[in-house]
Amino acid sequence: MRIRIVDAFTDRPFAGNPAGVLILDGDAFPADDWMQRVASEVNHSETAFLHRLPAGADADWALRWFTPAVEVALCGHATLATTHVLHRAGLIDGRVRFRTVRSGILTADVDGDGLITLDFPASPLSPLDIDPALVAALGAEALSAHWTGPVTDDVLVELADEKTVRSLAPDLGALARLSGRGVLVTAAAEDPAAGYDFVSRFFAPAAGVDEDPVTGSAHTSLTPFWAARLGRAELVGYQASARGGFVRVALRGDRTLLGGHAVTTIDGDLQVELPAA
Repeated sequence: MRIRIVDAFTDRPFAGNPAGVLILDGDAFPADDWMQRVASEVNHSETAFLHRLPAGADADWALRWFTPAVEVALCGHATLATTHVLHRAGLIDGRVRFRTVRSGILTADVDGDGLITLDFPASPLSPLDIDPALVAALGAEALSAHWTGPVTDDVLVELADEKTVRSLAPDLGALARLSGRGVLVTAAAEDPAAGYDFVSRFFAPAAGVDEDPVTGSAHTSLTPFWAARLGRAELVGYQASARGGFVRVALRGDRTLLGGHAVTTIDGDLQVELPAA
């Protein structure tokens, strides 16, 4: 089977967020522990596994995502990477529907210049009291904190400014003990001419990912958060990791549109057979 490494939310290699993509033979997923071992071997923040669904099904492909340590309920950059692979292979034309276990049917559209737009559920935000232990783990004062709901299960923390977000050096061990999936920090962009409206970083040591380079699923909560504060439904986010990446976002009721490009950097063969059914 071919396995690809794709950099998502970027138009150039060695930027954005790399994801593994494995299109499975057959019409079912192999054992979970086998997929987990493959994801651990790939050792990027997520590896996507997918198989084709029969004609007349509610979607075109079944899709799951694994970090090196656990399966996750929703992943944006690996879905974008998967759509890129399917489009480049001529397996889709314009739109694709994915059936997922815990996030329902997700759709993706590819336009003429390769921009991929994901249609994801918006994450509901619930205000939280600011936990002193979280502030200590981050090493920065928080302006507000919110829980992002049961699907993403993150804590969104608003920090004072962009400089604080970029310079943050949290205690990852402490964050792993405090959070659900991860901790998302954000602030408004300092320069209105920079080409983005807000910045963020995402830490998920409890899920086996110390810092995720560009997190599509986190933007399902960042979008309603910043749309409410900035009074606009269409925004651009910049995730200020070492690799960095831009996410075009739009709030559409209870849905969030996430847009970006992708680049294939590695295309090879998985030299391991699927386990027997």
